[in-house]
Amino acid sequence: MPGGEVPHPVDWTARGERQQPRVGEPELWLHLQASTRLALQCQRCLQPVDTPLQVDRRIRFVRGEEEAATLDADVDDDVLALTRSLDLRELIEDELLLALPLVPRHEQCPTPLPARADELIEDDARPNPFAVLAGLRGKGGG
Repeated sequence: MPGGEVPHPVDWTARGERQQPRVGEPELWLHLQASTRLALQCQRCLQPVDTPLQVDRRIRFVRGEEEAATLDADVDDDVLALTRSLDLRELIEDELLLALPLVPRHEQCPTPLPARADELIEDDARPNPFAVLAGLRGKGGG
């Protein structure tokens, strides 16, 4: 980008929370919200498509990777192992990457789609693949 411009800034908020369950130790939670827009390539017409991205996650922090893996399999919440330092920028980036559409495309492409190669050949010009078989059958007297 010229001059280091960011086409669409990332708007985000992060709020930490300590919750005390009825039983057990307090739990640490992070509520993360982020949004931005990206210019991706439409996979139908190959033109740019403005794609909004939204993230709204609640992440529970636990003491280690082992506990995170166990809880991740057992609960629907997002679970991460608590580390000495948390790179919030990296976490936001990861969450936005996960929010990318698998196949970016316009609802309605702005330009007509090019015709497929097989649509360019008129039906009458195509040889019938079974015509050869019919000719062979006629010769054999079958």
